[in-house]
Amino acid sequence: MEGLLQSQVGAAPLPAATRPRIGRKNRLPCARASVRGGVRQLAVSIDELRLARDAVVAGGAEDHAVNGHAPAGGKAAEKLRAVAEAAADRAEMHDIIGRQRDNWNHLLLHSTNSLTLAASVMAALAPAAPSMVALKASAGVLLATAAVTMAAVNKIQPSQLAEEQRNATRLWRQLERDVRAALDGHGATPAATEAYVQDAMDRVLALDAAYPLPLLPGMLDKFPKTLEPTRWWPKRQVKNSKPANNGTRRGATAGNGWTQDLEDEMRGIVRVLRAKDEQEYVTAGKRVLAVNRVLAVAGPALAGAGAAAAAFAGAAGEAGSWASGAAVLCGALAAAANTVEHGGQLGMLFELCRNVSGFYRKVQEDIEACLDEADVERRENGEVFEAKVALLLGRSTSDLRQFREMALPSFKDEDMKDFAGKLF
Repeated sequence: MEGLLQSQVGAAPLPAATRPRIGRKNRLPCARASVRGGVRQLAVSIDELRLARDAVVAGGAEDHAVNGHAPAGGKAAEKLRAVAEAAADRAEMHDIIGRQRDNWNHLLLHSTNSLTLAASVMAALAPAAPSMVALKASAGVLLATAAVTMAAVNKIQPSQLAEEQRNATRLWRQLERDVRAALDGHGATPAATEAYVQDAMDRVLALDAAYPLPLLPGMLDKFPKTLEPTRWWPKRQVKNSKPANNGTRRGATAGNGWTQDLEDEMRGIVRVLRAKDEQEYVTAGKRVLAVNRVLAVAGPALAGAGAAAAAFAGAAGEAGSWASGAAVLCGALAAAANTVEHGGQLGMLFELCRNVSGFYRKVQEDIEACLDEADVERRENGEVFEAKVALLLGRSTSDLRQFREMALPSFKDEDMKDFAGKLF
């Protein structure tokens, strides 16, 4: 097909009524024609056909833009594209850094334990070995190195860092999907407006603050005084209108899929989430934090004590044997504490509790933001919203009906036997 495409066309011209009117913009390249034996032969090259196709497409797109029907244009759409690209880039960075910090946890765990156990063996053999001084010095150096390494690792908590990056990767990808859906105009996602652009920018800043990329400085406190659920979404602006009191029933609500029973159902879910689900993971996180804090101090202290005891191993009298035994015991206990802390990934468990409690708090705020809108026509469709809440909690929509009575003021928190969420 790299040659010429030849087609025979009748000599009779087309009627005037059927001749296509070709404008200046859509005019095709002229073809070479010749007449042989009363038959007109038309020769058109492949390149000319491609140029003609491009000219038609370009002309149609120009007319489409002129008529004001461009699919995605304007400053708002351009800003949303920038947000989507930034979210995709950050998701990739968090994914790479998360894998790196997970490797840190495994490598540092095994290397530190190897140092500690090797030093314990040297301290045990030092009193009876001919080269007692060399073994004593080696055991002391290894235990001191293990103590410093443990202190540094306990400060940064690599397993917790890896969990932060894993959750951040998921949330950045979720933000990218939401922004792409807004650009495509699919589903119930808001269109590309300046208000949605501002909301997307606020989500970016909230995610950056919740899951920072830098290690030092800027790293989250691994041993906070109080446990607060992780917040990766922007704070909701309080409206001037007075919110409805959860303890009183409003007038009958009907329209856009909303009923009074559905509103009571949502209020009951919020109450259970706040009293049961969120507090359950906050309490569990505090317990994990307390155990992790003890082990983070005990590991380096035991290794340091073992290093000091190794210096007196093999000394004259019973002190030498006691020092050797103390070095061995401290080294073994330091290795055990390090294994429980980082092999059990207590930092990851603490971060998981913070993230899950933050997840339940976000569900609460989303429901409250929807119910605070007095005009039901401006809310999301009630049936769709109920289905979304059920999916977030790992329940069916029929299971949510049991929470209606829990919205009543007469229902006490002590009477709540079941949790709202089944997913975690």
